[in-house]
Amino acid sequence: MTRIVQIVPFVSPGTGAEGVAYHLEREFRRAGVQTERFTMTEARGDRLPQPGPGARGKVALALRVGWFSTVGTVLARRYLRRRPHAVAICHNDALAGHIYVNHGILRAAMKARGGYAWRMTRNPLHLFTALRDTIRYASRIHDVVVNLTEGERRLLLHTYRRVRPRAVVISNGVDTERFAPPTAVERAEARAALGLGKDQMVAVFVGHEFERKGLDVALAALPEVSLDVHLLVVGGTPPMVAEARRSAEALGVASHVRLVGTQADPRPFLHAADVLVLPSAYEANALVVLEALACGLPVLSTRVGYAPDLIRDGENGYLIERTAADLARRWRDVAAGDRVGWRERSRASAERHAWPRIAEQYLTLVDQVRAAREAM
Repeated sequence: MTRIVQIVPFVSPGTGAEGVAYHLEREFRRAGVQTERFTMTEARGDRLPQPGPGARGKVALALRVGWFSTVGTVLARRYLRRRPHAVAICHNDALAGHIYVNHGILRAAMKARGGYAWRMTRNPLHLFTALRDTIRYASRIHDVVVNLTEGERRLLLHTYRRVRPRAVVISNGVDTERFAPPTAVERAEARAALGLGKDQMVAVFVGHEFERKGLDVALAALPEVSLDVHLLVVGGTPPMVAEARRSAEALGVASHVRLVGTQADPRPFLHAADVLVLPSAYEANALVVLEALACGLPVLSTRVGYAPDLIRDGENGYLIERTAADLARRWRDVAAGDRVGWRERSRASAERHAWPRIAEQYLTLVDQVRAAREAM
């Protein structure tokens, strides 16, 4: 009988590694697979301070990452030795597990943002993480590394010249029941709550790192679209939001920008929009692309994360260059198209990545790993 252990600091229905673990766990159990968790609780680190804003929050994050990477590694390996027939899927930090899911390459992210040496050396956690992952990929700790996109698989092999585990690609999934095109009433309510007109063309930008994700590009594109368009910005800390507001004012587009800050649930904002814009410099995956498509939104994205694997020009969005001119050009193309057609094609492309289908691919990989280990 198949038995799976997922190694991840937290499991929750949100985004990131903890969200992937949550959805896989749910689908594995629906399929009748015995599934267990090794989390921060099992690693005896749940009493560590919680991460948060400011210097104290960053120290708390570093403590947690360091703990799960070191103490968590030792205890996770001990946990697995007591379950010799289980196959372990590791999502974060710990150097343990038969399958490791690559949720992002720190070194690649820092290089994409510019000033690589400065960004790495100013943060001891970055240096620790880079060293830990160099050990991870150069060793036989894991049998397989799952990458969420083909681009990320190639980037992994380029960044770490000697990757010992086999590198494969399994896309992230999306909850197509939770993320779905809005009804007419839901769309009207979402727009009314934001003070948006029924027929205005609205683009949504979702992300917490405005610089890396290209909010400046999206703001600069607004005057070039030459339509009555609005940009809805979801995410960011209060200082980041304030800086973005000043940038919008300097460009003369403040009246066309809604900055709503960090939100627990992105769906009302996706429901209010007509298109997602993501002129990002780097994304390991960008789950919001899948969520937007599932809500029926075409996507305008640079060639990062899921976008090259998912976006087909003129079908469910466009792949763009990271310039205001190209973003504006494709924004106009979407605005000129049939909104019903965009919605139907975007939704159809997301349904191919529903979580039950993704879980099936993981279960096939688990069976392959188990068979290979039994044959040793």
